[in-house]
Amino acid sequence: MPNTTLPLTPEALQTLSDLTPTQLAWLSGYAWAKSQGVGAESAVGFAPVLTSAAEPLNVTVLSGSQTGNAKGVADKLADRLKAEGVNVNRSQLKDYKAKNIADESLVLLVTSTQGEGEPPEEGMLLLKLLNGKKAPKLDNLQFAVLGLGDSSYPNFCQAGKDFDKRFAELGGTRLLEVGVADLDFQATAEQWINDVVDIVKAKNAAALSVSSQASAALSAPKAGQAAKTSQYNKENPFPATLLTNQRITDRSAEKDVRHLEFDLSGSDLSYQSGDVLGVYFENDPALVAEILTAIGVNADEEVNVNGKLLTISSALQTEFELTQNTSAFVKGYAALANNAALDVIVADSEQLQQFVQNTPIVDVINSFPATLAAADFVSLLRPITPRLYSISSSADEVGEEVHLSVGVVRFEHKGKVRSGGASSYLADRVEEDGTVRVFVEHNDNFKLPQDNTKPIIMIGSGTGIAPFRSFVQQRAAESAEGKNWLIFGNQHFALDFLYQTEWQQFAKDGFLHRYSFAWSRDQAEKIYVQDKIREQGSELWQWLQDGAYIYVCGDASRMAKDVEQALIDAIAEHGKLSAEDAEEYLDNLREDRRYQRDVY
Repeated sequence: MPNTTLPLTPEALQTLSDLTPTQLAWLSGYAWAKSQGVGAESAVGFAPVLTSAAEPLNVTVLSGSQTGNAKGVADKLADRLKAEGVNVNRSQLKDYKAKNIADESLVLLVTSTQGEGEPPEEGMLLLKLLNGKKAPKLDNLQFAVLGLGDSSYPNFCQAGKDFDKRFAELGGTRLLEVGVADLDFQATAEQWINDVVDIVKAKNAAALSVSSQASAALSAPKAGQAAKTSQYNKENPFPATLLTNQRITDRSAEKDVRHLEFDLSGSDLSYQSGDVLGVYFENDPALVAEILTAIGVNADEEVNVNGKLLTISSALQTEFELTQNTSAFVKGYAALANNAALDVIVADSEQLQQFVQNTPIVDVINSFPATLAAADFVSLLRPITPRLYSISSSADEVGEEVHLSVGVVRFEHKGKVRSGGASSYLADRVEEDGTVRVFVEHNDNFKLPQDNTKPIIMIGSGTGIAPFRSFVQQRAAESAEGKNWLIFGNQHFALDFLYQTEWQQFAKDGFLHRYSFAWSRDQAEKIYVQDKIREQGSELWQWLQDGAYIYVCGDASRMAKDVEQALIDAIAEHGKLSAEDAEEYLDNLREDRRYQRDVY
């Protein structure tokens, strides 16, 4: 006679009746593994294998950001996914071990682009690994990439495209085509987020479980934990009073560099050394008038801008980008201008790119004149986007002020002097006691060591000196014990020594322990900061052995690359390493946050 006694107690059966289908499926696998004699610890790991259909996705959301835009998009994506019950591991690339990419199953990456199509500083190591000899197989990886960039540059969103390409070449599977977003990235980013969330939701639909929901709940910020923040930001800039506008290069110098001081009183805006200030600007009225004359439009004619009727003169001065040309503008203008010579330029991508880089918008119109309707011309233009400048002051030193060191962009094209939009606005068109709309962008990738006893080596040229003034002000305010070494370059000692008296005072007060200056035009043979690095490589190597942090600020296309090669050469020579090992040594410094760059 068969035994009809139930193997489980009524209490156990009651507990089972309260479980979800997903929990029952998981328990089934766990119990089966236990019945086969698998240990408890192994069984816990084995059960999900048997119920893989119910296993929640583990999604890693990564961001590579220079000024915070990519981070903000990635944060929004992560929050959306968590709200859908998806397990999300959110990490900035500065905190992410590059080698861990081999263990990921689903990665969503948002990255900015800098310099000549390069990734932001925090993304350098991962892209280097993906392109190197030790690149991992990524056959189990599903991925999607969004690139942020600026279409006025030739390698638009190249960092995003490079990550996307290498993920695929190493065996990964695209969830959707690489996204590319221009300076006004919000709408494109929002659509990309929607598309990604829909795809991930579909993959995760059968696997929402109590554990994934609990994980999302645990990762949510608790009420009352938010730090006090200012109401002012990129979308709502603060009208800061311009206190000081002082030229700090000699009147006869080729470069016009301004020291600018703004009052942040009443804004609750805060910043740390290494952060940047965003500046909204207005275009030069004379430039607006020249463009309107060239296209044959009356200054009082009205155009619709985001639902508001403005005179085209006002719209061009305050709403649209007029000083950064793009291939999209030239192509659009060519379609309206009906000019055979311009059509030839547009038809050749290489010739078009050179033309865009070397020809301001106004001179595209002057060179290939055409009469246009006001609305048609406005449709070709991008909205004005704020310019970002490295902050050159420490809040602990200057209180509720913020200082900038701005090189005014001026150049001649076809016999006329042209100027940069924001730099000429700050230098020429805002009077002292006038207001400028500003906001703070935090730059976590360019920060002083938390331990202020550590030595620092600061390498910059031109206005790349700005954050280093902030660094040394901060260290002086803290009476920091760490040694400070400045390696600075510019054209002439007598004309271009930015903040000379301040550096002399820092040295006198014991906060500038070593300094090396490269004046490129004061002798027949040009001398640059990279030459000083090689010349003083032995001392630099010793500082590194003492735990020094290296900071580089300046031009990405030439200076920063030349400096990096000089650092590798000095490390190889004085550390007695091969070139490959010296490069790996520098990469390790970067990973340890001891080699940081703010390049543009």
